[in-house]
Amino acid sequence: MSKHHPPDFSAKAGPSGLKVEDRRNSTTPDRHKGYLSTFNTTLDVSEDNREDQLYPDDPERLKQQQLVYRENLTETSYLQDFTPKVLTESSNISYRFRCPGPGMFRCSLTGLVFVMVQEAELEYRTVQWDESLLQPAGKMAAGPLFSIQSPDSAVSQLHLPHCETMDAPLPEGLLSVVHITDDGMSILEPLEITDTHVVVNVPHFSAFGLVWAVDLIKRFWNNMKPVSGQVLLFLGLPNPITQMQKLNVFLLPRNIPLKKVRAQHQDANYIEAPPKCKLIKDQIYSVLCPEASIIQPEKADFDLEIGPDYHKMFEIRLPTNSDKVTLMVQDQENTEVWKYEVDLTDAALRKENPERTQNPSPRERLRSVRTLFVKAVSDVILNQLLDGLLQRGVINEEEMESVRTKSRAEKARDVITMVINKGTQASSFLITDLRKLDPHFSKTLKLNL
Repeated sequence: MSKHHPPDFSAKAGPSGLKVEDRRNSTTPDRHKGYLSTFNTTLDVSEDNREDQLYPDDPERLKQQQLVYRENLTETSYLQDFTPKVLTESSNISYRFRCPGPGMFRCSLTGLVFVMVQEAELEYRTVQWDESLLQPAGKMAAGPLFSIQSPDSAVSQLHLPHCETMDAPLPEGLLSVVHITDDGMSILEPLEITDTHVVVNVPHFSAFGLVWAVDLIKRFWNNMKPVSGQVLLFLGLPNPITQMQKLNVFLLPRNIPLKKVRAQHQDANYIEAPPKCKLIKDQIYSVLCPEASIIQPEKADFDLEIGPDYHKMFEIRLPTNSDKVTLMVQDQENTEVWKYEVDLTDAALRKENPERTQNPSPRERLRSVRTLFVKAVSDVILNQLLDGLLQRGVINEEEMESVRTKSRAEKARDVITMVINKGTQASSFLITDLRKLDPHFSKTLKLNL
């Protein structure tokens, strides 16, 4: 497999493609709260001290210097958080960051920690697990699978976030790291498992992910061993017809990147709330909300959703005039595991997707004016809009004739509902035609902006 491209998961590897590599190190440094103990408070990444500037014409000397960095890096570096550049295509998220030099760098969006030997650019994203690789090895996914690209020898260690609760030492072999290439799957034994991360040495990059040993993790689950979880809240757009809005509740393992979940639910606003909680697989959970009109389902089993898709566990329907609600998640013994008072008017909600807020889609714009459109649009304008929709191919003759015979209000209701359901382009056509046919009315609906 190319070391600079993500693996091709169409190639199926059986048991013969499995390698076990022991990458433990007897000289692992001391740690504090899950990270390396350090004494430096600054990192010198000035141009004069970069390795390629120190030895520009001596590759062998540069290589030796890199080895020295590898041996001494963990003693001279400190953890630095960074926020990568995020590239989004549909629901696919990728991250990019240029590390300025040697050191430990933690991604604030995924929790990944890279121990760098030199300045280099990192590119990484989550990809889908292939169960046909894991099952023959007696493994199951314990977190996202990351496809990572970086120059060879630039990174010495990778720390992958886990969702275990560390109240007691984990059984040996419960957690390990898989390295997937075109040649198959290798299992890397951890250097260390901290409170938050699993640490491994990395020879070169392709795809890395955490896995559980199936036989051991099932024993854990049978003993009601909790995992570190997170509660995520997403508020949908208000429905002007029902005057209701949906608050969706997600219960997920801690090591699922929030950005990935957001990307799959762009039609709702993420509500910032302290997410931490402890959850038990197959335990039954419920949500309490005194202000809710309805909560669906009443109860649900918690499953360790590793992806690639993340689904809401509960849907709470609230009146659109709700300002604050109190949410509580409780287990099957009616014990509270999480509670928060949610401010539904928080301005931060509108900052989640500024483009969507400042420039809502044509469908969203029509949804927001639906009630006033049905109440005030004239019958003459409706007939002209129908002609335009037919001419553009948005509706057919049968649809037009079925609408024309109805009363003005019913006709208006059918037209706007039908167009919204037909998608963004159809909604855009209706807005454009309404602007031309009745500029004053479209201005009243704020469709001229």
